[in-house]
Amino acid sequence: MTATSETGAEAGVETGAETGAGMAAKGARRPGGRPEILRLDQSDLRYALAKGWQDFRHAPAWGLFFALIYVLGGWLVFWALTTQGQFWWTLPAAAGFPILGPFIVCGLYEVSRRLETGEPLRGGAILGVIFAQKDGQIPSMAAMIVFYFLFWNFFAHMTFALFMGNVTMTNVSQSLAIFATPAGIALLVFGTITGAAIAALLFALTVVSLPMLLDRDIDYVTAMLTSLGLVRENPVLMLGWGAFIALVLFLAMLPGFLGLFLVLPLFGHASWHLYRRAIDWPDEAAAGVTAA
Repeated sequence: MTATSETGAEAGVETGAETGAGMAAKGARRPGGRPEILRLDQSDLRYALAKGWQDFRHAPAWGLFFALIYVLGGWLVFWALTTQGQFWWTLPAAAGFPILGPFIVCGLYEVSRRLETGEPLRGGAILGVIFAQKDGQIPSMAAMIVFYFLFWNFFAHMTFALFMGNVTMTNVSQSLAIFATPAGIALLVFGTITGAAIAALLFALTVVSLPMLLDRDIDYVTAMLTSLGLVRENPVLMLGWGAFIALVLFLAMLPGFLGLFLVLPLFGHASWHLYRRAIDWPDEAAAGVTAA
């Protein structure tokens, strides 16, 4: 990892099992401080994935449990749309549903945090990690993510109406020929470009902000701006990481959402370790935390 912060200072700080263990054992988030964003490279992404897989292997039941919530949610969306005869809307809904992922996998972040600090994986503590902060910043972040998800679906409906409103309609659940028309092709091109832009913005705002809120006593605006700063500092690497996640999640959803039982825990745990790899905190530097 090339540890170049925004201020140009070099740092080699990484997490250790002892990091903040005293405060974490009391169930308290560590003080916020001033986060510094580090320069990353491909080795950091490989490290995050390797550590994510390691956490999943150490606590597979928790990974499968949180993935099950996500899979059941996907089945519910699919059932609600298909029983209403609106199979077409399954596609944007399934594409937009991962927007909720960062919030759902907060439990996975907590599992990784506890494995890192050597704390026991007690069910009540893990399941209550969000509820315990109901008066904090995570509910605000959750509300923002849900709003974004609703906007995503509204935008999909509006785009479809804009391009296909004057086209003689067919049942798109039985025939996709309408998308071979000029209007259909324009819809697919415009929808793909704008949808990717919307998804990229949310990814930039959330890639490390939720793990940060679990770890530190910091406001959600600062967390989102720090996350955005990380993407700005490492644009090609981070946007490539986001595109990789989106592609793998999409492929995992194809077999009845079942692939999410593997990839969702992997990416959830990896996101925690990427956050710990990407953000430096002055208190850790002052404490002399060294790389494992």
